[in-house]
Amino acid sequence: YIVDEKGNRVGVLLDWDDYRRLLEALEELEWIEASGAANAFGEVPVPFDKAIEEIERSR
Repeated sequence: YIVDEKGNRVGVLLDWDDYRRLLEALEELEWIEASGAANAFGEVPVPFDKAIEEIERSR
């Protein structure tokens, strides 16, 4: 981790591959959360890339 002049932790330095894996895991967790919310309202969740395609087609 990176510290400031007072020794407070202010950041981290990650290897690019580690960063990508963390980002992918976060996106998957967001998808799971969104799917659960959609299911709670009786809706069918749409993957992000499919939603973008639908939005672009409707323009």
